[in-house]
Amino acid sequence: MKIKEFFKNKPVISLEIFPPKPEMPIDTIFNTIDALSGLKPAFMSVTYGAGGSSKAHTVKIADVIKNKYNIEALAHLTCIGAKRDEIDNILKQLKDYNIENIMALRGDIPVGSDPASLENAEYKYAKDLISYIKEKDSFCIGAACYPEGHIECPDKVQDLKHLKLKADSGADFLITQLFFDNNLYYSLLEKLDILDVKLPVSAGIMPVINKRQIERITALCGASIPPKIKRILDKYGDNPEALKEAGIAYATEQIIDLLSGGAAGIHLYTMNRPEVARKIISPMTNIRSFYESSNIPVYS
Repeated sequence: MKIKEFFKNKPVISLEIFPPKPEMPIDTIFNTIDALSGLKPAFMSVTYGAGGSSKAHTVKIADVIKNKYNIEALAHLTCIGAKRDEIDNILKQLKDYNIENIMALRGDIPVGSDPASLENAEYKYAKDLISYIKEKDSFCIGAACYPEGHIECPDKVQDLKHLKLKADSGADFLITQLFFDNNLYYSLLEKLDILDVKLPVSAGIMPVINKRQIERITALCGASIPPKIKRILDKYGDNPEALKEAGIAYATEQIIDLLSGGAAGIHLYTMNRPEVARKIISPMTNIRSFYESSNIPVYS
């Protein structure tokens, strides 16, 4: 099933996992998938790993999600530095496994490479990959968006123009980068409305459960740490269990506000921690049931 269809009926709850490191056996992720499947997500996305380091595992893991657990899989596909035959090979593998959904991304510029050398690349931007996939096949395509702007784009107006190009190139839905202030999400929706981008936008939520990890991730992606999160990190950063409790509570509060505010979806960055995802999603049984029974269209 194409993921865009889920957004027509109710807010979509989805989960993201990342593959094991290349030196680790692939089956180390299967227990994580098994545990997360019980949360009944609409779909699960599988990343390429940091910097595309584990891309060889992505298709196989997506296959397990789709064909063993009967959950729609969203396979990440990055294009920076990729040749057309590489992209074609991955598209064929996905099609062979009956995987219908792709998260089309530019990806990180390889460490040590000369950005100027990428000027003649076959796919310079995510929009180029989206256009190519749309011309070639009938995949449903997700694209990334950035409530605070992409870290490499100093001009936020230009960043929105890039997002508009992704939509015009054929993206079917959007997933945001992590954010901790919901007003950033609502502001992004207003800007997209002005740009006449009529795509569902799923809110990317990452629970704060490790101080060093969240500081590293936000430094890499440019997401801001609001005062409320900073106070939590300062108070509980050296107490892992207390920080986990506070981080789960904060993420839960974020999600409830977003759902109440009309978010098209919630995409939980699980960091391969099913016990954390369970503590956030499981208590929302009645909230999810409300949307199941209300039959109020979210997107049409």
